[in-house]
Amino acid sequence: MYLFDIAVTLIAVHFLVPITYYAVVRGWLRKPWPQVTGIDPPTVSVMIPTYNEASVIGKRLENIAKQGYPLDKLEVIVIDSSNDDTADIATKWAEKLGLNLKLIRERERRGKAMALNAGLRQASGDIIVLADADAFWGGGALPNAVTWFSNQAIGAVSCVKKPISGGEEEETYRDLYNLLRIGESKKYSTPIFHGELAAFRRSLLDKLGGFPTNLGADDSHTATRIVGLGFRSIIPDNVTCSEIVPNEDFINWKIRRAQHLIQHFIAAIRLRYPREFLPILSAEFYLHVINPWMLALGIALLVASHGLPAIAILAIGVAAIAWGPYRTWMLQQVYLLAASLRNTYTKELIWSKQEKHGVETSGYS
Repeated sequence: MYLFDIAVTLIAVHFLVPITYYAVVRGWLRKPWPQVTGIDPPTVSVMIPTYNEASVIGKRLENIAKQGYPLDKLEVIVIDSSNDDTADIATKWAEKLGLNLKLIRERERRGKAMALNAGLRQASGDIIVLADADAFWGGGALPNAVTWFSNQAIGAVSCVKKPISGGEEEETYRDLYNLLRIGESKKYSTPIFHGELAAFRRSLLDKLGGFPTNLGADDSHTATRIVGLGFRSIIPDNVTCSEIVPNEDFINWKIRRAQHLIQHFIAAIRLRYPREFLPILSAEFYLHVINPWMLALGIALLVASHGLPAIAILAIGVAAIAWGPYRTWMLQQVYLLAASLRNTYTKELIWSKQEKHGVETSGYS
């Protein structure tokens, strides 16, 4: 019974810790947002790293132009390493839309953070906004994000993500994920940001020396380091974006993202932060880095203990996969475990382009 008792304890802890944290974060949702005031629109630089985005870049630029932000205060910087017509199409559509476009051509792909740092050196805006070519902002997302910087305590702002396609698993995951990001933001700050729309004070990026190039999740790690400078990094519910989920190689896409978050948390947990942020960062570090292994070890010990009680628990666990939220949770644990193992031999800072479908792009070439 010794192995069985340890197994049950590990599995119980695996489920009870996130359930408890979820309950705590739901309580934080009742907290008010930081106060903001009307300000003259600051200058904004939107940076988009691109690699063979000819099918979407026109629609992406149109999405930015229609945000309602003053075009005389806005510049778009495309850092392009494509071997298709992305740069030419971006130039054509920027002229058509009246956007101030800066085009930086890279001779080779060096990774997203390297591209962002190249763009940062050319950027003139007081607010730096990261954007993905294949994600689209909700109405007013850009001006809403920038308005938060009227509060001098805010150092970085990101978005609530809504998946385009991806099925029930991704929708269930995003519902839980977004609740946690908003609750953590209301409490103090969230350690997870989204490169689909991530806005930073330029002055703070300069203090940090730009974006980190030695790990993935450069957006999340930069936002977390900004918390270490004494500012808040938040995801408010009035800043939204839609993300196209890949229809091919979905599993590798999930594992790569998990890899980058794990790299971020392992690096971030070693730094110093305001005390209000420590419970949030510690909880997310545990959930991403440690908790999946509690489940894996617990299952392994159940199998090793052989007895009927162990078989019964395993059978219940398998049968419960029919329940959507449980299935989604278990899949996330598999992705995190696979990501931890893959991180032992590659950081995957440069990856193959994955095909995504879900947004009509005809007429944008």
